[in-house]
Amino acid sequence: MISSVKQPAVPIARSNVFRPKLTAPLRQFSVLPPLPALKTRGKGSAIAIAKPLCVSSVEGFGELNKKRSLIACKAYEADRSEPIGEGAKQAPSEAAKKLKIGVYFATWWALNVVFNIYNKKVLNAFPFPWLTSTLSLACGSLMMLISWATRLAEAPKTDFEFWKALLPVALAHTIGHVAATVSMSKVAVSFTHIIKSGEPAFSVLVSRFLLGETFPTSVYLSLIPIIGGCGLAALTELNFNMTGFMGAMISNLAFVFRNIFSKRGMKGKSVGGMNYYACLSMLSLLILTPFAIAVEGPQMWAVGWETALSQIGPQFIWWVAAQSVFYHLYNQVSYMSLDQISPLTFSIGNTMKRISVIVSSIIIFHTPVQPINALGAAIAILGTFLYSQAKQ
Repeated sequence: MISSVKQPAVPIARSNVFRPKLTAPLRQFSVLPPLPALKTRGKGSAIAIAKPLCVSSVEGFGELNKKRSLIACKAYEADRSEPIGEGAKQAPSEAAKKLKIGVYFATWWALNVVFNIYNKKVLNAFPFPWLTSTLSLACGSLMMLISWATRLAEAPKTDFEFWKALLPVALAHTIGHVAATVSMSKVAVSFTHIIKSGEPAFSVLVSRFLLGETFPTSVYLSLIPIIGGCGLAALTELNFNMTGFMGAMISNLAFVFRNIFSKRGMKGKSVGGMNYYACLSMLSLLILTPFAIAVEGPQMWAVGWETALSQIGPQFIWWVAAQSVFYHLYNQVSYMSLDQISPLTFSIGNTMKRISVIVSSIIIFHTPVQPINALGAAIAILGTFLYSQAKQ
């Protein structure tokens, strides 16, 4: 007869089953120095240090011999984004960026000076500013079309909305370009640029009364030397011409609206500075061409061209080509510079550009300048510099 015996239940402690029985206390080994422990309310402990160390790399890790060979650890503080010594690698790139901006500025100023010299030479022999302005835009447009066709430059991806937003910018650019050329056909290059240094005054006045923007008091105070200096230079100009003066003033106003339209319409557009100006030149060319034909006309151009060739010779053709090419290049470099720098730095660079143009044109064309006239120019340029600083 088989009988079953029921064994009594014996409670088994979990600690006796799952915890191995140690014959000797475990000897702890630490590579790094011990860290202070912090007691907490609950079970366990928390480690607190001011700046924890993160292991970057471990060298010599392997079997430990009896002499307990050392392990070399490279670490960096946890509040640093990279190991110590990596920041030094960024210094050359920052220096390279500054060098690149410096090259942009030097090229921009040099090209602008060359353009103004050849432009004035052409206008002295061929006083047709509307055709001269048209040739400048046509040359730049042709250069960019060839660059896109030969893939020297990547063509921009545009749509109807892009050209729609660009239209008011191109209209203002066309007016400003023609007005400045008309001004230089009537007065000295230095006088045109002295008056054009008053552009910040137009910018503040238009933004204040038409757009309702407000500016700090320092900005309004900087307009005093700008307006006063331009007025003093105009009153003391030996070869003053009202058409030349009004052309420079209209150019200032037009370029202010160009900047306003550009800021409003081109937000979110992914067209770089070089291609942006190329598209601007092409659209401005379409706008300007019919007006140039209506104002001056091919018959007047033919007569003037023959007269210029007879007086200057074949060199006149080089002058026309040079002023057209350099006009596009200096504007293209200026837009490329604007991609790399802040508007404030660009404004300061534009002020320095005017100084280089004024001084170089006075030297090359032997423009007579009275001391009071030079003082007015210096005051106006100083006011422009103070304006750029006040808007920072």
